Amino acid sequence: MVEKPAKSLATVPDESGAAERRRNGPSTDTERNLAEVLAGVVCVEQVSVDSNFFDDLGGNSLVMAQFCARVRKRADLPSVSIKDIYRYPTIRSLATALAENGTDAGTGSVATPAPAGSSVPPSTEAGTPVSTLRYTLCGAMQFLLFLGYSYLAAVFTARGYAWISAGSNSVDIYLRSVAFGGAGFVGMCAFPVVAKWILVGRWKTCEFPVWGLTYLRFWTVKVLLHANPMVFFVGNPLYVLYLRALGARIGPGVTILSRYVPVCTDLLTIGAGTVIRKDSFFLCYRAHAGRIQTGPVTLGRDVFIGEKTVLDIGTSMGDGAQLGHTSSLHSGQAVPSDQRWHGSPAQRTELDYVRIPPARCGTLRRVGFGLATLGQLFFLSVPLAVGGVYIVLRQIPALSGHLGPGAAGLMSRELYFDALIVSVVLFFGLVVVGVVVLCTVPRLLNRLVKPDKVYPLYGFHYSTHRAITRITNVKFFKWLFGDSSYIVHYLRGLGYDLSRVEQTGSNFGTEVKHETPYLCSVGSGTMIADGLSIVNADFSSTSFRVSRASIGPHNFLGNNIAFPSGAKTGDNCLLATKVMIPLDGEIREGVGLLGSPCFEIPRSVERDSRFDHMRTGDELRRNLAAKNRYNIRSMALFLFVRWVYFFVLTVLALADVELYDSFGQALIAAFLVFTLAFTPLYFVLVERAIVAFRGLRPQLCSIYDPYFWWHERLWKVPDEYLNVFNGTPFKNVIWRLLGVRLGSRVFDDGCYLTERMLTTIGSDCTLNAGSKIQCHSQEDGTFKSDRSTIGDGCTLGVGSHVHYGVAMGDGSVLAPDSFLMKGEEVPQHARWGGNPATEMSEAPGRPTAPVRQE
Repeated sequence: MVEKPAKSLATVPDESGAAERRRNGPSTDTERNLAEVLAGVVCVEQVSVDSNFFDDLGGNSLVMAQFCARVRKRADLPSVSIKDIYRYPTIRSLATALAENGTDAGTGSVATPAPAGSSVPPSTEAGTPVSTLRYTLCGAMQFLLFLGYSYLAAVFTARGYAWISAGSNSVDIYLRSVAFGGAGFVGMCAFPVVAKWILVGRWKTCEFPVWGLTYLRFWTVKVLLHANPMVFFVGNPLYVLYLRALGARIGPGVTILSRYVPVCTDLLTIGAGTVIRKDSFFLCYRAHAGRIQTGPVTLGRDVFIGEKTVLDIGTSMGDGAQLGHTSSLHSGQAVPSDQRWHGSPAQRTELDYVRIPPARCGTLRRVGFGLATLGQLFFLSVPLAVGGVYIVLRQIPALSGHLGPGAAGLMSRELYFDALIVSVVLFFGLVVVGVVVLCTVPRLLNRLVKPDKVYPLYGFHYSTHRAITRITNVKFFKWLFGDSSYIVHYLRGLGYDLSRVEQTGSNFGTEVKHETPYLCSVGSGTMIADGLSIVNADFSSTSFRVSRASIGPHNFLGNNIAFPSGAKTGDNCLLATKVMIPLDGEIREGVGLLGSPCFEIPRSVERDSRFDHMRTGDELRRNLAAKNRYNIRSMALFLFVRWVYFFVLTVLALADVELYDSFGQALIAAFLVFTLAFTPLYFVLVERAIVAFRGLRPQLCSIYDPYFWWHERLWKVPDEYLNVFNGTPFKNVIWRLLGVRLGSRVFDDGCYLTERMLTTIGSDCTLNAGSKIQCHSQEDGTFKSDRSTIGDGCTLGVGSHVHYGVAMGDGSVLAPDSFLMKGEEVPQHARWGGNPATEMSEAPGRPTAPVRQE
């Protein structure tokens, strides 16, 4: 059912107190007008100017967002943000603040500090939509480039396989595998570097339209950088050397832990001793209004960049500066030397985010670590991956019959029977072996890394810690067990300390990660949505340390949260989506926290307790048992869907081997192309079949409602394949097949949509990397979903997050790393930003250098 601001939302718990407050009528025109708007929103005749929006009127963030939207439409009232509502939770206090503090020029907001002035001149022209013909031709060229790359890969693979197969014995095969695998690795790493210097040369500050020839060169370099194996060396000195080869100016002793690869590397400057934590964006480009804008990101010496941060183009940080977790620098912001900033957009703080002393870690140690990594790669990992596969294929009878002349025909039963055996053994065998390895090997390795002890980087303990992190963060099993009672047992098996679990059937979502699972504590009765990153390791440029991160009991954690060790949160807290977890001050208990930097909000409201009767006693036991049975079927479906996909690819692979003598390496290229096309079509069909080829509708229900279990099942359909199509017209085709109401010529550089059938995106929109449109929330056992609409020509910044029930007017812009809360209405051509997002006074920035024209 659709969420409505009905009378049930305006409860009055204390009737005598409310009656007393109602006698205090409005004393100014502002109070009278605000009270009139609020009464209309909560559907009552009148409200007292002293009634608390939440405690007395039963309001919540969605209702108050609707109130703010209606206030913005009144010419006789200044604009009010959701942050103002929480700071001034009565009509009288809000009106007084408006009168005393004045309004922020251009926005009317009293609570939002003015952002730092930008050195980048404001953009005065809107992006001109490109023609459909140009859009189509660009997609065709991208597909041809993929065909060419696939054919080159096929030629190299075929000749390498033939050369390895000519080996006379195991030693000869191993040596040939070392040579071929090493050459292949070096070639895959060098090819993007060569392509970048040939196609682009040096990146410069500029802008150019998407879907043109300049964009095609840009996209080619970006795809090659993302596809090359050096991305697996993040956190290794070799990765820094690779960025230097691409033109980045990086000093000695720099540690980069983020897997988001910078594209315009010539515009990246990083001083010596700087640390960039994981999940940070410093791309040196952004998409805005149908154009790609490139610009510098400059970091001084000994800079610290926290987790889940965004550095927009045209930003800089001086020597010794710090940017905290869940923070961002908007275009033009500059952090002076030795200052600490946090928030989105960032502002001054005294909190020190470097909480670990240095250790001895010189150049010799870094060089040795890099050489050891290369030795392991060339003499162990690559030969096992190349020669090992060849030997296994030769030793399996079901496969050896397909590896030479006289093999069965393409349409024979033997081919499919062999593919069935191979796919079942490999797929389900790897699932079983994977669970065993995950629950044993990391536990043994964990004995070698002691908590709260400082270790130098790039040594034995650092390698052990990285192995634990990689092994225990396998996504497959979190997708399998997540959103069910069984994720609790899985996390316990990994090493989580979950105390006495109050099972809800949805204690954790499908996306949760950590530095080490053995120092993660979650209190009883806590529920966690998707996107949690437990930050229980501290890093400097020379040292690291693991320590316990404890989430208190009876908490609720929203989406996309970085939770660090030492967090100042305790019992019974609501941590909103994208909130910055406080690391200073007193321990917060019994409150809600919202925003970056965070501020307190009510822990819960009356409306959210309507389903509490379903979460206690015998009814909970019945509901939980029914949900568990449904989730088991969903898990079985997840495995079956994955296996069928693996089976189809196995059939094609065996057929390719069988027909190789007739068609040669063209078959390998055809297999790659088929996989690219088959993958989205298959999983689109699966998702549409789950919803019985019907659309989703807005809902407000308990997590023990069968509808919610069915909705959860949709989240288990794999969608990681979508990233391959970022920046191409093909992703728009896939979104439409999945049910998104999508306009023409949308540029999607890496946006993620959780509920495709509840999302509407207008024509000529620009969606940046890491942006997300989430049309639901799941708070304390209550599931809510609603439609979100993005108008024509809108732009979502890098790492921005749009919640449900949102409407963005045509041509509006959401700044990087912003959180647009549920129920917000963004006017046409407005610029909003921040966490939570409010109207911003400055216009979107643009580069200062001359614009490239095509």
